[in-house]
Amino acid sequence: MSVPVSSTPTKTTTAAPLTGGSRSSRGARRGSPSWTASAVLALIALCFVVPLSWLVLASFDAEATYETALPASFSLANFTAILTPEQTFLPLWNSVILSAGSAAITVIAAVLAAYPLSRFNTRFNRPFLYTVLFGTCLPITAIMVPVYSLFVQLNMLDSLAATTFFMAATSLPMAIWMTKNFMDSVPVSLEEAAWVDGASAMKALWHIVVPLMRPGLGVVFIFVFIQAWGNFFVPFILLFSQENQPAAVSIFRFFGQFGTVAYGQLAAFSILYALPVIVLYVLVSRVFGGSFAMSGALKG
Repeated sequence: MSVPVSSTPTKTTTAAPLTGGSRSSRGARRGSPSWTASAVLALIALCFVVPLSWLVLASFDAEATYETALPASFSLANFTAILTPEQTFLPLWNSVILSAGSAAITVIAAVLAAYPLSRFNTRFNRPFLYTVLFGTCLPITAIMVPVYSLFVQLNMLDSLAATTFFMAATSLPMAIWMTKNFMDSVPVSLEEAAWVDGASAMKALWHIVVPLMRPGLGVVFIFVFIQAWGNFFVPFILLFSQENQPAAVSIFRFFGQFGTVAYGQLAAFSILYALPVIVLYVLVSRVFGGSFAMSGALKG
């Protein structure tokens, strides 16, 4: 009668260490991926921090080189040297004209093109969208030769207005796709209520649909603006006078002959070149907000 009594504690004592060991091993398995992910993210962050640190340090170093090092004495000589109308202000202004103009034209054209695609279901919608998608796959270098020939025949070379319209056309396919997706989120019932009140389709579009999709239009505007702001190839081919060249092209002035580079002035100009995009992003994010605010419209 003593055998069953002694066998019961033996099973309980042997099961406890096994349970504790399995929990610790599972905790180790859960902890190892987090350390791996943190190490990978730290490595990626280091790849961005090192060039940015050179950019900041070199801009305050009068004798900057391509190496990342603390300057012997911090100086504003690089900024003083580039803050001239010909060197910085005029190229930045040309960049603002090209980028803001192309972004505004693209947003207006994308809204007008996306409205029938979003509100009317026809057999031509899908082929048209596939054609637009094919337009996003064409590299800009593949069409620059006929575009340059067209600009020559129409006498539009070295024209900021013509270049702005062309850059807007190159960004239009992707903008149509993005705008259509944002417009699909706006309920059609809101437009139907406006139609009942006597509003036309275009009036309902501009007074009902567009205000509700302002955050989406802000995203499209920033997307096109950044693309045009960093575009070097198109202005380099179509704009050849220094009075019309944007900052993306005029940055070549810091690269001299025989491999000489003004590293300090190049770094200072790059910081000024990046500031408008950052300011635009902050302003648009504050004005338009982060999401659609349609709850009040749906309740009404």
